[in-house]
Amino acid sequence: REQTMAYMTPIWNHLLEQLSQDRDISVDQLNNLADTLLVTVDAKELIAKGLVDTLMYRPQMNEFLKAKVGIDKDDDLIFASINEVASIKQAQNKAKDEIAIVYAEGGIDMGETNGVNTAKLVEDLTKIQNDKNVKAVVLRVNSPGGSAYGSEQVWAAIEAIKAAGKPVAVSMGDVAASGGYYISCNADRIFANPTTLTGSIGIYGLIPNYKGLLTGKLGLTFDGVQTNKYGNFPSVSRAMTTDEHRQMQQYIERGYELFTTRCAEGRGMNIEAIKKIAEGRVWTGEAAKELGLVDELGGIDKALDIAVAKADIENYTVISYPAKQDFFSSLFETKPTNYVEAQLLKSKLGEYYRQFDLLKNLQEKSMIQARVPFELNIK
Repeated sequence: REQTMAYMTPIWNHLLEQLSQDRDISVDQLNNLADTLLVTVDAKELIAKGLVDTLMYRPQMNEFLKAKVGIDKDDDLIFASINEVASIKQAQNKAKDEIAIVYAEGGIDMGETNGVNTAKLVEDLTKIQNDKNVKAVVLRVNSPGGSAYGSEQVWAAIEAIKAAGKPVAVSMGDVAASGGYYISCNADRIFANPTTLTGSIGIYGLIPNYKGLLTGKLGLTFDGVQTNKYGNFPSVSRAMTTDEHRQMQQYIERGYELFTTRCAEGRGMNIEAIKKIAEGRVWTGEAAKELGLVDELGGIDKALDIAVAKADIENYTVISYPAKQDFFSSLFETKPTNYVEAQLLKSKLGEYYRQFDLLKNLQEKSMIQARVPFELNIK
């Protein structure tokens, strides 16, 4: 609770400041409004309170928009989604020099359909490293982390790109924490938004134990044979032994030392300073800048500008990784049976699907996770 309030409060204050400037309403007034159930008030009151400018039905809104864009009121108003706008092909820049923008979106090796597959990401980064036309890289990170092992592989690929003489700038999205910070920490320059959630420098190990459910409630028992002492480790049908617990703890501590070392080296700080702000604590982008975890506040445009400046080029083409795929191509590449199964489970489990999917994938994936803290309530 204390950690959550530590980052929620500055995010809320930032939101209030922006709203105050945009709507010319004092922060105190906005806080008072936030303490009322605005969704239930008459819409006309929203005008009186300064939250909206006017009320319109859809036909009036369409006429207003037509006037704004300068088209005749008898012409059709064509709407486009953000995805449709993004898919519009721009005129190709024929410049030979290229800047690669690499997107790392979602959990790291967590089995999510749109998550970060580090094997594919490292493959793309290696291609960029060896491509003589690519002069710099912008890594756009929007990830709460995931596999500590996968994060280390991406860190190494970024190091190889820098060793090839290509500058790397990181642009953080809504969240770039834990493993998301791991893959960012060795960039030449790190940019975050004021409300970005980042840091969370820490790892944990998780081996589910379903014995209480399977044996205690369902009456299922398990037996097996093994040739050696740890032949059936890990197992979800029993608790860890004292010895297994000790060795897992040592394993996690070694991983934490490696993570903090990577951060210290990447940020040019001593490891003691990193550990004072690590231990899994989450920071806003604004706080992270003060602590030295990020360099500047700003979006992907600023990261692109610094990458271009560090590469010392003027004319360039922007290329994106991973390459965009149509829906059906991506569907067949991600095993359609698994995709259909996931959609069915989502419809059945609703809000609990995320927790179910996380547990299922933690059982199948790496035991050691560099992932932002979360609460898991399953009844």
